[in-house]
Amino acid sequence: MILIPILALLIGAAITLLVKIDPITGANAQYLAVACLAGIDTVCGGIRSGLEGKFRNDVFLTGFVSNILIASGLAWLGDKIYINLFLAVALVFATRIFNNLSVIRRFGLTAVLDWRQRQKKKPSGPLENP
Repeated sequence: MILIPILALLIGAAITLLVKIDPITGANAQYLAVACLAGIDTVCGGIRSGLEGKFRNDVFLTGFVSNILIASGLAWLGDKIYINLFLAVALVFATRIFNNLSVIRRFGLTAVLDWRQRQKKKPSGPLENP
């Protein structure tokens, strides 16, 4: 299950490398930037929930779409009322990404330390078992 968000991220990255698009400028670049942050946040959250054993496809997909729409909508609203909400949205999603990555890192570190402990406790040969 944890491979689904990773696979989706890799497919999206491959598509962007294969498709040649003119650079996006102006306000559209801000909308795309917050949409990307929202997508990365959702993928990191999906990996985290997979490691915790709580991953659900429906929650992941609805969260992915709604996060992107809400983030882009807030950036658009900020442009219309002359308040740079882009920075607020970027800060929130960046914070969430770092929090999710720290939990993912802790899961990985715990797995490595547990594996090392099991290797130390494992008997190395038949003579050590009396």
